[in-house]
Amino acid sequence: MGRNLFGDHTSFILILLVPFYWLVGSSSFLFIVQSIAIAAGAVPVFLYTRRRLESEIAASVFALVYLIHPATVWIGIENFHPDSFLGLFIGVALYAALEKRWRLLFVALVLSLSVKEDVALVIIPLGIWLAFRKSRKVGLTTAGVSLWYMIVAIFGIQKGINGVPFRNSWRIPFGGVGGLLKTSLSEPTKLVAHLLSESRPFYLLQMMLPFAFIFFAFPEVAAISIFVIGLNILSTFWYQFHVEYHYSFIVVPVLVFGTVYAIGRLPQKFRRWLVGACLVSSLFSAFMWSPLPGARTELKYNGSNHPMVIAAQEALSKVPESAIVSAYHPLTAQLARRERIYAFPVPFKRALYGLDAFAAGDVLPFVDEIEFVVLPTNMDDQMREVWSSVASDFEIAYANSWWVVFQRKAK
Repeated sequence: MGRNLFGDHTSFILILLVPFYWLVGSSSFLFIVQSIAIAAGAVPVFLYTRRRLESEIAASVFALVYLIHPATVWIGIENFHPDSFLGLFIGVALYAALEKRWRLLFVALVLSLSVKEDVALVIIPLGIWLAFRKSRKVGLTTAGVSLWYMIVAIFGIQKGINGVPFRNSWRIPFGGVGGLLKTSLSEPTKLVAHLLSESRPFYLLQMMLPFAFIFFAFPEVAAISIFVIGLNILSTFWYQFHVEYHYSFIVVPVLVFGTVYAIGRLPQKFRRWLVGACLVSSLFSAFMWSPLPGARTELKYNGSNHPMVIAAQEALSKVPESAIVSAYHPLTAQLARRERIYAFPVPFKRALYGLDAFAAGDVLPFVDEIEFVVLPTNMDDQMREVWSSVASDFEIAYANSWWVVFQRKAK
């Protein structure tokens, strides 16, 4: 990574996992916690829907709508991300705000902001809504404190740790904030063309169709997600406007609550039909875009009994726990319980390492400190090219039909 984790994002929620990770020390632990956190997000959805619509059946439907939404299912598969806690934390925050449970709201907001500094992009609109609908004092305090924390996190904590406040300005189209403003005013058709390009409209369809667009009837709660949705489709970063990645998950609880809120404001005689329409639309969306059993989107992966996985476990067992290692990226999580681990080709060739995401190609100064390298037997051309330049410094310590463990030659 080449930078401090908390300088990248202020994900202080991870500190709470440290004592447990000391005891368990397995990447599987992180995935278990992530799965529990994602599933727990259905609880505040159920509680609010049951009260709002006065129906446990409707509450169960919307808990299911949350759980099978494409963005919910995908975040449970896309590695481990602190964002996975947001289904629960934002859900509890929305529930507490709508029910005027201020102490619970405070706890939920603190936990939400501890996930990432940019969660404030949801909390600030929530505070504004609260100020107009529930409590001016609570709402303005919520929005103000969230804005203050985001500024401190970006320009204080992150800049203090890494020396730069914001590393992702390259995601802003038209050359940055200035170019975006200039284009919006002088050539708005270019901005419109950008927003309609690269499947961005399809992304909006995938995010909203599971709710049958019902929240548009009374969109004020759903609109709390407008900053996040807007930034996702504005970004030049492909991941942000595709449901397969974690950037979309924070929107899901907001749209669920927004849909339930809207149905609650409509006449009682329509509610059963609207809940049914949402269920059908959600099931259809899940079939089309969620990687669930029996769905159209099939996810292939190698289970623990796959020969490649068994061979990897055997190969990794040959690497000493204290060794400094560079390894094929999919293996690094299994070797992470050590002070220094790098994703090959780092440090033999810079790639996604350091503060500048685009810096690449140079050999890093600590290249001679690497003691072990773990690579697949079948390397692609780029890997082979990098490895051929340093292979003479290493010898094979272990090999099987899938993986090779190289150890630096003794001097």
